[in-house]
Amino acid sequence: MKKRIVCLTLAAAMLLSMAGCRSAEPAPTETAESTTAAGGEGAAAEDGAETEAEGTEAAGNFKIGIITGTASQGDEEITQANKMKELYGDMIVTATYPDNFATETETVISNAVAMASDPDVKAIVWCQAVPGTAAAIDKVRETRPDMIFIAGTPGEDPGVIDPKADIVLQVDEPGCGIVIPPQAAKQGAKTLVHYSFPRHMSYALIVARHENLKKYCAENGIELVDVTAPDPTGDSGVTGAQQFILEDVPRQIEKYGKDTVFFTTNCGMQEPLIRSVFENGAIYTLQCCPSPFHAFPAALNIDMSGHEADVDYMLEQLQAKVTEAGMGGRVSTWAVPCNMLFIEAGVEYAKTILEEGRTRENALDDELLRQTIQECAGDVDMTVANYVDDSGNEIGNHYLVMADFITFE
Repeated sequence: MKKRIVCLTLAAAMLLSMAGCRSAEPAPTETAESTTAAGGEGAAAEDGAETEAEGTEAAGNFKIGIITGTASQGDEEITQANKMKELYGDMIVTATYPDNFATETETVISNAVAMASDPDVKAIVWCQAVPGTAAAIDKVRETRPDMIFIAGTPGEDPGVIDPKADIVLQVDEPGCGIVIPPQAAKQGAKTLVHYSFPRHMSYALIVARHENLKKYCAENGIELVDVTAPDPTGDSGVTGAQQFILEDVPRQIEKYGKDTVFFTTNCGMQEPLIRSVFENGAIYTLQCCPSPFHAFPAALNIDMSGHEADVDYMLEQLQAKVTEAGMGGRVSTWAVPCNMLFIEAGVEYAKTILEEGRTRENALDDELLRQTIQECAGDVDMTVANYVDDSGNEIGNHYLVMADFITFE
């Protein structure tokens, strides 16, 4: 059955995924000023600019900022940010954080402050909300206590980001630890190789996912094998981390056999992982940031020209690659690009509440937020739940989303 994502669009074919969830190698830093200037990454197309400007004025002369990684961080977030810019024109301003954000926290902060220096910017959607986001929010609030922050895919623990951001949107990482093992078992997995590194394994929700993986792998007769990979923010960079994956996957398959499912906590490792899995006939269940676009096109040489916005096309191409490789039933993902969803839903939600004249004090509308997420996801049914902390307290502004697997036969 075809699945279509309403509104989520992809303006350019997926390029090489050069960085990870919460990690990347150094690249030129862009500030809010540079990315919103004419000709910058976030510059709007000139066609229709007058109509877009009129629409913005009618909405009340507010702007919504979007902060993402650069193109080398991963195409999905910055592409979706640019698509929102194309859709709404000057109502949207964009900026990027530095790829090496782990050591450039001051730049992460200064870019957010620069964006917030425009008094018309009333809300900022941040995805991925890398380490340093909470500190940036604090700094912005010194001069803009009214600013509404929506943080997607946080790289900081809930106890750090939840008190700072007004809304937090995240894949249900602990829940993925529950659903991946039975899905992998259906795909024939006997072993699950888990690639990560100490920095990621210090994050509360990644740890919770890993604990669930251990429990539910055991329940499904799957051996969990932990392999420490290089941190892409370390000395070897993204290139070194990717090379490690290319070399290690064949070693693990030689040791454990082809009925091995591979998982990594890092986005930048997904492309070499997918390529190696296909080349060696292993099993692939889900990315750390689930999406049919995430790493698949580059890893499998899928030409997206003319079909950049077409999820159905992407799923058809994936099915063709699975069939060609003789891997029916051994590859799956979600039919919704989660990080793109967070950006679009964040912008649409912020636009609605600002049009209604709401302020930060009454910005959280649970029913509206859930409705917006589902509308942006289209035909893909989303499960949305609030995060529950270690003490059993439900955190009202932190939302975890899940979708069903789509398995390629």
